[in-house]
Amino acid sequence: MTHVTERSGAGGGPTGGQGSGGGDRRPWTAGTGRTGRKRSVSYADAGVSIDAGDRAVELLKSKVRGTRRPEVLGDLGGFAGLFRLDTKKYRNPILASSTDGVGTKLVIAQQLNIHDTVGIDLVAMVVDDLVACGAEPLFLLDYIACGEVVPDKVAEIGAGIADGCRYAGCALLGGETAEHPGVLRPDEYDVSATGVGVVEESELLSPERVEVGDVVIAMRSSGLHSNGYSLVRHVLLGAGRMRLDTVIEDFGDQRTLGEELLTPTEIYAQHCLKLIAEAEVRALAHVTGGGIPGNLVRVLPENVDAVVNRATWKPQPIFDLIQAKGRIEDHEMESTFNMGVGMFAVVSAEDADRALATLTGRGVDAWQAGEIIEGTGTVQMIGQHTRG
Repeated sequence: MTHVTERSGAGGGPTGGQGSGGGDRRPWTAGTGRTGRKRSVSYADAGVSIDAGDRAVELLKSKVRGTRRPEVLGDLGGFAGLFRLDTKKYRNPILASSTDGVGTKLVIAQQLNIHDTVGIDLVAMVVDDLVACGAEPLFLLDYIACGEVVPDKVAEIGAGIADGCRYAGCALLGGETAEHPGVLRPDEYDVSATGVGVVEESELLSPERVEVGDVVIAMRSSGLHSNGYSLVRHVLLGAGRMRLDTVIEDFGDQRTLGEELLTPTEIYAQHCLKLIAEAEVRALAHVTGGGIPGNLVRVLPENVDAVVNRATWKPQPIFDLIQAKGRIEDHEMESTFNMGVGMFAVVSAEDADRALATLTGRGVDAWQAGEIIEGTGTVQMIGQHTRG
């Protein structure tokens, strides 16, 4: 199980040993001291600390081990993560893979110096894309690029990734932490991850399964999730408009703007897998960039439309705040943000009640938001959200 810490190039991560790429580790010499001898220059002189990276790995090991599944082989520090696929469990297994990042939500985390939730966002972006085709997420590998490896900070980021993997039921096999001095500022970092899942070929979800008369079920988001933050920052934080420590009354519980913006993305993977096991699920649509119309349309065949009634739910107050402060048109909001829905399930009408009961029993706020009708492969948004 790898997680190598690599320096300013290829190789390494928050959960493993030292990488093999990323530059020459032999010290070179430059300049002379008063003795006339040339001074040996280390990698640390170039802004890269191997010791700090190794310390970050050690801080993360216990968290990563908490994500182990029985199929995982080996421990941290190898050159590759190993996962034994139980091929006897499937007749025709299909492997699914997804790669994603968190985007500019990371800027908020860096400004507030809060780093233990963005890893959950990262996992959510990957595993909920996997489950959208019916795949069970098996394992994930991450990549963290830092201007400077600060062990405690990297450990916080990695701990969030491990937490997300536990929520999703997948193993964190490892990854890489790269230190990029001169490219990123010391306090800057970026994260990405790749996940792999598996689904039986006969159970693969696809638009071809969707039929006229099916029901569209919505699952509530936890807020903005991890999309649209460039617009959020422009509207709410640009030119000194608002402060992250501003308490917003509509959020309740003396909650600040910064706390709301860092609310972790909901992870639906395990809920969706249970739903697939209990009801006739035709398709799942993970609502990310592009909003409801831009993502639900991806699971529709050309001969049907999805009709979604806005009146069936009320978006969280953060969406009203963004729209009001930015004077943003409704269509722009809906094409940028999830507007309170993080995942859609298209299920047979006969199984709609069972599907809702399954999700509600797992603590998911879910409701019937629409239906599938004859059409041309588009999403029709009707009605108006409840306001106030």
